[in-house]
Amino acid sequence: MRPEAAGGQIRCQATLEGELRARGFRYVAGVDEVGRGCLFGPVVAGAVILSPDRPVRGLNDSKLLEPERREVLAERIRERAIAWAVAAVDSATIDAINIYQASRLAMRKAIEQLRPAPDFLLIDAVPIDLPVPQRSLIKGDARCHAIAAASIVAKVYRDALMCVWDEVFPAYGLASHKGYSTPEHWQALQEFGPTPLHRLSFEPVRLCSRFPLQSTSQMDLFETAGAA
Repeated sequence: MRPEAAGGQIRCQATLEGELRARGFRYVAGVDEVGRGCLFGPVVAGAVILSPDRPVRGLNDSKLLEPERREVLAERIRERAIAWAVAAVDSATIDAINIYQASRLAMRKAIEQLRPAPDFLLIDAVPIDLPVPQRSLIKGDARCHAIAAASIVAKVYRDALMCVWDEVFPAYGLASHKGYSTPEHWQALQEFGPTPLHRLSFEPVRLCSRFPLQSTSQMDLFETAGAA
């Protein structure tokens, strides 16, 4: 089912959660990630089990909300949800296992923190390797309240991280663009090169590095040094 408003616009609502609770599932968790397309920093996932008795009004895809509104909604979600959690996977792990697998890992870590444990998962777009009944929804954060809530708490958490890192790397403008690809970010990369927290597995970032990655593995380098 694809909830739509007049004119074909997707509408975010709690229909799926209600249907699942009517089928006997008590703890339906929404799961989403943010930062997948960023050039800098971790990918962050949120997992939320909303309470049917304490609804949060105004939930929607975090990308469609103003920052101030996200902050308000994130606080209400944390206060009223049955359970919520966030988890991050850092840039080094992203480079090691690729961003798709890192996103799935972050989502799994967030789910595993939930207490009580969920008995059904509603996930934005990708399946998770957990023995829990689940359904993946395309554009789930714009269609499903639980996924939207997960998107919001993850986005607010990650944005706060970017403001902290902006103080460490002030030349990159992280507080404004949050690590995404913007002209300001690219200009800083070209001028200063990537920081240790940039994603070097993203080829455009790697091309800006003052120390390009080589095809030789670290083990090969150790063996070469030992033979010298």
